[in-house]
Amino acid sequence: PHGITDDVTHTSIAYDPGFGTESKDVTRAIFYGLGSDGTVGANKNSIKIIGEETDNFTQGYFVYDSKKSGAQTVSHLRFGPRPIQSTYLIDKANFVAVHQYGFVERYDTLKLAEEGATYLLNSPYGPDEIWDRLPRPVQQTIVDKKIKFYVIDAYKVARETGMGVRTNTIMQTGFFALSGVLPRDEAIQKIKDSIRKTYGNRGEAVVKKNFAAVDGALAELHEVKVPTAATSTKEFPAWVPEAAPDFVKNVTAEIMAGNGDQLPVSAFPADGTYPSGTTRFEKRNIALEVPVWESDICIQCGKCSLVCPHSVIRAKLFEKNDVEDKPEGFIVSKARWRQMSNKLFTLQVSVEDCTGCQLCVQVCPAKDKSNVGRKAINMVPRLDIPAERLGDWDYFLTLPDVTATGEQNVFNYTKVKDAQLKAPLFEFSGACAGCGETPYLKVLTQLFGDRALMANATGCSSIYGGNLPTTPYSLNADGRGPAWNNSLFEDAAEFGMGMRLAVDKQLAYARYLVDRLRGEIGEDLAGALLNADQSTSAGIDEQRVRVERLKEKIGKRTDPEALDLMMVADQLVKKNVWIVGGDGWAYDI
Repeated sequence: PHGITDDVTHTSIAYDPGFGTESKDVTRAIFYGLGSDGTVGANKNSIKIIGEETDNFTQGYFVYDSKKSGAQTVSHLRFGPRPIQSTYLIDKANFVAVHQYGFVERYDTLKLAEEGATYLLNSPYGPDEIWDRLPRPVQQTIVDKKIKFYVIDAYKVARETGMGVRTNTIMQTGFFALSGVLPRDEAIQKIKDSIRKTYGNRGEAVVKKNFAAVDGALAELHEVKVPTAATSTKEFPAWVPEAAPDFVKNVTAEIMAGNGDQLPVSAFPADGTYPSGTTRFEKRNIALEVPVWESDICIQCGKCSLVCPHSVIRAKLFEKNDVEDKPEGFIVSKARWRQMSNKLFTLQVSVEDCTGCQLCVQVCPAKDKSNVGRKAINMVPRLDIPAERLGDWDYFLTLPDVTATGEQNVFNYTKVKDAQLKAPLFEFSGACAGCGETPYLKVLTQLFGDRALMANATGCSSIYGGNLPTTPYSLNADGRGPAWNNSLFEDAAEFGMGMRLAVDKQLAYARYLVDRLRGEIGEDLAGALLNADQSTSAGIDEQRVRVERLKEKIGKRTDPEALDLMMVADQLVKKNVWIVGGDGWAYDI
């Protein structure tokens, strides 16, 4: 147990982090799962089985990420012969289970394991192969703490028994088989009784499928022979790139790693402001399968990019000389725009940010006539993507984005393929895989993001939209992006209307001051500011240039009217105020 380290007002009390009061006869188990993978449900079921069918007392506490499904969950379970009054998280576990293999390569899942603990890992690699796949710190901990190490390929069992990606029953079986809370045979029978009680009303076929998963789990459960020393050269990857801002490296990354509770008060901003666009640093790697682009079939329609809930599929047009230094294997093809047939096109997938929802494959209309089932974008196992291909995304981001100036005669942003060339300013959110809401918000930011003010109601959209430690609303190359607000109360419409009225009032005042200061500003510039056509993106960009010229002319003046105009000058550029519903709908006022 630990508390807040207050190094600002110094009101915290020192404590001994090694102090503990728990008895040795209490089973203390920690389970690392992924939101919506069934881990929490399986653990709640285990508590019921043990609490109702044995003389043991039970306790469960579940630590959820602030994201929606697809985020990490940590289950803390205790079982013992006496009432459990430990009102704090487990800090010394004698059983640790990792239900998602990707966690072992990223998180220190053994930091809370005590000496001699049992470690169960869901792994696509068998007992003879897994040791060489582990990062060195994991190997070292297993050796130093004399941990009993077991693996189970729950993904394989789920596939073979028709369970899809649901591994919860399989991993629950592994826990009962290894923990010793109940005799193995008795525990397996209790699980099957629970399955029949839970799924009996869905039909015998569903019950038998779950029974098969239980039996398959026992067959796939293997102990790993642990060497006497760590042999791996692989380390945990850095949570964020070295080029990330200092706050992201020192605070955001620590929270992402699960160490946020150890940060002192001084680490946090005194005014409560956090940098935006930080989801790009997470690289959650939670997808078992990811999309791969087949350029020879692609018709460049933009539908896969449009439907992607997490903005991980993006398209760009560029000149040949823009990619003269492209990495080997980086795929480009000839653009299929009638007006720009001399340009090149690429479609890029951010593999590490994908959630594996497969919506891109479902919406893709381009098919290989000679190979039934092959489309212009297809899912492949994440582990089959070579490490060198991950760098393609970083290179893709260096390519020039579509800019507004002069585009009005080339692109029509009411067309999907044209709109999807604009960079989204909403990316990699914590929304559920396959979310039906976020594609709309993403398109909104592509079309209006650098001048949008968002009045967000409370609901799904405020959770994945205003999340910490990382936020998905980001900035474009000019440093502009949506201004996002959430009102806790059920008054998003009124909240947004207030923003609209404020923007309009400031615009009216700015226009009044420009008219008042025509002599100092210059008749041509003042007239252009007041009569600007801002019906297109290019027109809005031209108005921004005029506003910068205005600021240069009056920036050094100290009279009240000039100072006031400097404060409201940016309102001369068109603003869009959006009311965003809790379930993702948006209305422009």
